[in-house]
Amino acid sequence: MPARLKPADPAAVAEALDRVAAGAAERADVKLLVKHFLAVLEERAPGRSVEVRVPPYAAVQVIEGVRHTRGTPPAVIETDAATWIALATGALAWPTAVESGGVRASGERTDLSSYLPL
Repeated sequence: MPARLKPADPAAVAEALDRVAAGAAERADVKLLVKHFLAVLEERAPGRSVEVRVPPYAAVQVIEGVRHTRGTPPAVIETDAATWIALATGALAWPTAVESGGVRASGERTDLSSYLPL
């Protein structure tokens, strides 16, 4: 089983969010935030039935249900880093992200509305 991500230090998250808001974020800030918010989602929605992908940074399996072990999972959510950070912080609503194409979701249990913002 792959190692679970760990939430980042709250001070580091706050600093990275400040740089993102100021338009001065570096790749390391984006990576830290993506992995942090995916780790928080893993904690709040434990399970292995839905894979959430934020390429090229990370992917996690979450939400109770049928466990996925090999190949392409039956339920997949994929988005870019900026959209994921906006969803996690509440700057963007799940339905808006899906309708605009910023999130691609297929399969059962792929509505993360009840888990967001983080």
